[in-house]
Amino acid sequence: MIRLSRNNLRIPKFQRPVFVVGAGMTDFRKRYPEKNTCQLCMEAIRMAVEENDLKVSPEEYRRSVNWCVYSQFADHFGDQLLAAAKVHDYLGFDPLGNIEVKTGGATGGSAVLAAAQAIASGYASCVPVVGWERMDEVSTKVGNSYIASAACKDFESELGWMYASYYALMAQRYQYENNVPRETLAKIACKNHEYARFSPYSQNPGHYTVEDILKNDIVSDPLSFLECCVMSVGAAVLLLADEETAYRLTDHPVQLTAICGGTHTLRTADRRHMPILLLPNETEETYADYFQGRRYEWPGFSSFLATRMAAYLAFNMAGIKDPVEDLDLLETHDAFTISDIQTYEDLGLRPYGRGREFIDSGDAYYEGRLPTNMSGGLIGTMHAVGATGIFQLGELFWQLNGWWDKFHADPARWARYGKQKPSDFRSLQVPGARRGCAVSHAGTGSHVTVAVMERT
Repeated sequence: MIRLSRNNLRIPKFQRPVFVVGAGMTDFRKRYPEKNTCQLCMEAIRMAVEENDLKVSPEEYRRSVNWCVYSQFADHFGDQLLAAAKVHDYLGFDPLGNIEVKTGGATGGSAVLAAAQAIASGYASCVPVVGWERMDEVSTKVGNSYIASAACKDFESELGWMYASYYALMAQRYQYENNVPRETLAKIACKNHEYARFSPYSQNPGHYTVEDILKNDIVSDPLSFLECCVMSVGAAVLLLADEETAYRLTDHPVQLTAICGGTHTLRTADRRHMPILLLPNETEETYADYFQGRRYEWPGFSSFLATRMAAYLAFNMAGIKDPVEDLDLLETHDAFTISDIQTYEDLGLRPYGRGREFIDSGDAYYEGRLPTNMSGGLIGTMHAVGATGIFQLGELFWQLNGWWDKFHADPARWARYGKQKPSDFRSLQVPGARRGCAVSHAGTGSHVTVAVMERT
């Protein structure tokens, strides 16, 4: 059994406030042969610097930077070691120092965490976080095997060298323990594909019914193709700064009030049980009857301790008492519909065993109490892995500033990517949004970051 001490559960504290001043991204595609990685990163950072109402010129911004953080999941895809060095040089930041972060699917969130730590400690005052993934230089089969290498090769690769197989087993176990119907999972896919229809950046938008999802071809039982994230090419950028620099650069900074990380063993079979780590909106009474059914231990095979740990730290750091009440927006790492519903519970949106209530109640929708994945998420819009956690926070930044329409509704922006704005387009700007949360997740829950952003 895992036993955590008070020091293990110490709530982090930034020594200086950390702010986001800009966000940018490319569109996301299955293949992007006309642009190389450096060009994609340049496109994303130009959007962040030139289209977010900064008060300084691009050259003045470049002269403000004193540290850089880069985010790429795997060198394998682009067959280029130290790819960050090429990007750093191409963006004109030599000879400034930089680091490249790799924590699987959570690489983007971890990169933002590293940048925030640099600013909060006083090491740096202005840090761009640049993430990308080049997944089109290998076949889908080979790409899946590369991604699956982020699980334990010694024990789990025989499940098929494909993450859908890992999560299919989780889905079967979760459904067994909690009596969750397939229709509930399908609703998540319908929602996220639908919201992706209103994003010019999205790779996999679509209007589907629950029946469409259930009749779709199966990747790994019970998950269908439309319930799985997409392999993508693209880049995303987030501009971080300390308070003084932030207000010199913009009149619209958004505070990164918390970003925290958690981990769990790479091999799922090594995961030991422990008492449920309670969030601020939970008590021991919440789970008084929890272990009387088919669930007899926690976190087991169907909960993510890493997410619960990161949420525990971030919510306490940001003063979140009840996530559904205190947050206005949420971006989850919906790599698969099953991981999404598991995450609802890990974040305390519903108690363990009752995650289905969050989607079934309507709370997760645009009109609901906590609109979730207005970006289209990984299922509908993208999973260019090194960019993903950055993309999520970029979408939150625009929402919190009331800029969602600016970056999604202009027909010229759709035309920029060779697309036509849908005739039935609808705005997904959440009125009066003040606080948002994003979850960046790796593997079968090996690394997770949870971030909270707040409009000041």
